[in-house]
Amino acid sequence: MRLDKSERLFSRARRIIPGGVNSPVRSFGAVGGTPPFIVRGGGSRIWDADGNEYVDFVGSWGPLILGHAHPAVVEAAQKAAADGASFGAPTERELEIAEMIARAMPAMEMLRLVNSGTEAAMSAVRAARAYTGRSKIVKFNGAYHGHADGFLVKAGSGAAAHGVPTSAGVPLGYAAETLIAEYNDPPSVEAAFDANVNQVAAVIVEPIAGNMGVVPPADGFLEGLRTLCDDNGALLIFDEVITGFRVARGGAQERCGVTPDLTCLGKIIGGGLPVGAYGGRADIMRMMSPLGPAYQAGTLSGNPIAVAAGIACLRELEKPGVYETLEALGAQAEVGLRAAAGASDVPLAVNRVGSMLTAFFTSAPVASWDGAAGSDAERYAAFFHGLLERGVYAAPSQFEAAFVSLAHTPNDLAFAGEQARLAMEAL
Repeated sequence: MRLDKSERLFSRARRIIPGGVNSPVRSFGAVGGTPPFIVRGGGSRIWDADGNEYVDFVGSWGPLILGHAHPAVVEAAQKAAADGASFGAPTERELEIAEMIARAMPAMEMLRLVNSGTEAAMSAVRAARAYTGRSKIVKFNGAYHGHADGFLVKAGSGAAAHGVPTSAGVPLGYAAETLIAEYNDPPSVEAAFDANVNQVAAVIVEPIAGNMGVVPPADGFLEGLRTLCDDNGALLIFDEVITGFRVARGGAQERCGVTPDLTCLGKIIGGGLPVGAYGGRADIMRMMSPLGPAYQAGTLSGNPIAVAAGIACLRELEKPGVYETLEALGAQAEVGLRAAAGASDVPLAVNRVGSMLTAFFTSAPVASWDGAAGSDAERYAAFFHGLLERGVYAAPSQFEAAFVSLAHTPNDLAFAGEQARLAMEAL
């Protein structure tokens, strides 16, 4: 496989864009090499500037649940664009998609559209702080909720300690408002509450972790968070930017049977276009301006093109049998990875929930960030390049999810499984 044109483009990009990319993971920093510059996608496949074709399991990091350039989504976006790109004024489509989301996720009694998952999480935390009158939040080690200052934090001197920044430019004082707990470890959350009595506004959690790689919640974990929040007067925020409309039409909260106070959604509700949403109990959402004192705004929030594409996407997901199909395809992908590892005698832990999965290069089960961090990232990098050379585009990091779409076919998954076997044998 040659990447001559991509290499030239990457060289040009590094002169004008920091690191040559507009989002760090695209730089291939975790796996090395030159990132292919993608020129188009269709269905389950993408093509790069050098003409290489790949079966894609990134799918814009999850939202392309229908595959690339789905005809219904493309047609809706084109029609909306012809009517005008943005008005900074209300449109009927904003109302329509809000009603569709609320029907799928009844816990979102009121909701507001924003431009990204980062905005959704940031705004949900602001709503929680306004409602409770408290300033601190609890997040989980290894979790990612976007690049707002309060989320770019790691644990300090202990599980109940105030956070410290993981990024330059984040003030120590702001990071100190974030407490770090361990995913699937309720006692660590209880310790954070006990050390900060009547100070915690909310716990924010990916109900099924996706940003440390896929890590399902242990039995009773989410229920335990619900109880801890209720007992301590805090709100429970589900970051469903990845899982919303992905693991079930009603998201992880439907699949796991636990109801949050607030929910964050991402670009899957725009068919892959830039949009997000946050919402929840009406009494909390009434804290937001113009009804309440908490301010949040955005000229492009609910922009007509993204909303039109999102309506088309969500209509497709309302069709019978969609999630059963995704479950079956996800299961086939898991079987292929496990078979490849078995045939190659490579230690591998595969975590899957529905159509999202991660293959961790470790012999130990992965149930937390510590387990994920114990994976062999160098071996994953070699595996990644082995797949890329063989026409399979996977996440360029050990600590991300792979996504199966409705556009993937059993033949795509059989092909990917065989290429995984060959790539593992070459390790």
